[in-house]
Amino acid sequence: MQVQSMEKTIRGLAYVVGDAVDTDQIIPAEHLVYSLTRPDERRMYGRFAMSGVPAAGQGLPFGHTPFTEPDVYRSRYTFVVGGTNFGCGSSREHAPFALTEAGARVVIAESYARIFFRNTVDGGFVTPFESEERLVGRVRTGDELELDTVRAHLTNRTAGEVLLLRPLGDIADILKAGNVFAYARQAGLIPAAP
Repeated sequence: MQVQSMEKTIRGLAYVVGDAVDTDQIIPAEHLVYSLTRPDERRMYGRFAMSGVPAAGQGLPFGHTPFTEPDVYRSRYTFVVGGTNFGCGSSREHAPFALTEAGARVVIAESYARIFFRNTVDGGFVTPFESEERLVGRVRTGDELELDTVRAHLTNRTAGEVLLLRPLGDIADILKAGNVFAYARQAGLIPAAP
């Protein structure tokens, strides 16, 4: 599976969702038929990432811009900004995998479902930051963001403001290593790969 190690500075566009975005919204169960290892199939996880989030114009009082365009396998959005309980639902690691496969690098939320958070960190997928305050409503889809991952400062270049995030703490070493297994090898907790 694809893993990414954390960089000091990450720049890109924001994709904003609300509270309780569950794993079926992140990658609907109907799209779990694709292989995670075959490149021609794994890209479908990127294509259908966030496709369960209600789209604008579906008769709802709210709606979201599509995360990926039709027949495009990578999103233009680097950051996903959510509210509370992001990643609730099932325990499948396909959800953070799909976000990573789509090209997202960071999720920023007020709080996470524990299993989503652990899958994200352990698998070396998107970097999960927690916000100090509610960012939904302050950040808009399409805003240009810049994140200093060491200082946990998020600059909204579009709005011209700096927002504070919670430091990564103990998970930073796992993310820098790439995933929990790489970290365990570096720390001498498990033997090095042959």
